[in-house]
Amino acid sequence: MGILLGLVTALCWGSADLFARFATRRIGTFRTMLYMQMCGFCLLTLAMPRLGGWGHLFDGSGWQPWAWGILAGVLNTSSTLALYRSFEIGKLSIVAPISACYPVLTMLLSALTGERLTPLRLFGLVLTIGGVIVVARGEHAPDDANPVGEQTRHEKKRLGVGWAIFAAVGFGVMFWLLGLRVVPLLGSSPSVWVIRLTSVAVTALVMLVARQSAAPPLRRDALWILAVGLLDTSAYVFNNYGMLHEQTSVVSVLASLYGAVTVALAALLLREKVSPSQWLGIVAIFVGIILISR
Repeated sequence: MGILLGLVTALCWGSADLFARFATRRIGTFRTMLYMQMCGFCLLTLAMPRLGGWGHLFDGSGWQPWAWGILAGVLNTSSTLALYRSFEIGKLSIVAPISACYPVLTMLLSALTGERLTPLRLFGLVLTIGGVIVVARGEHAPDDANPVGEQTRHEKKRLGVGWAIFAAVGFGVMFWLLGLRVVPLLGSSPSVWVIRLTSVAVTALVMLVARQSAAPPLRRDALWILAVGLLDTSAYVFNNYGMLHEQTSVVSVLASLYGAVTVALAALLLREKVSPSQWLGIVAIFVGIILISR
């Protein structure tokens, strides 16, 4: 069951990222993030009674369940903002695999807290990092990104890759915390609910400080937002339920294959061009991720 839930998570996240690409380029990173999280929070609130209830959030267990959930929410907010920024300015088929290498950090943190690091996993770690380097160095011009002048092309490319790496680091820490502390303490659905609540509050605060517009999206853009919110929130629920049935490292690796789903969708629907060396790097990333789960 845990393996199946991990694969369903990958499918949901991969599809959500494709829709997020359209949304961020129409209304921007911050507005996409805010309204996506709000949609997910509202939908999940309505579904909570059917998903097992509120767990330890409102049963008098004290501040610790909330503290761990809020910490995961802050990590999720910063990582998702970085991910959506990379979608906005970079090439989807490049930044998605880079962001999907977060199990490398999750595995290293798990090893530091007692899990065994086998030679096969170590080789997968090296292979994944090498793949990220190849993909990043092979990107010359984001041919599907928003039109920019020649002088800003290099900066746009560098920012897209940099934001994707930042997202991978944040997700790596967050999923380690989810498996180690948050899900065992709160349960699967309540942990996602707290993460969504925190993300809405933090994103709104950041937008206020940065003086970003919070204007509601137009009707034609709202469908993209709703799709992202539904798929992304469902993916987190599936992922957390999977962690209750299977090892955290295995579920995280399977879920991280969302990058492969995104690459396939980008190639089929967006006709993105990827160089042979970048394809080699993408393959290395996913082979490394699979080896990490062994």
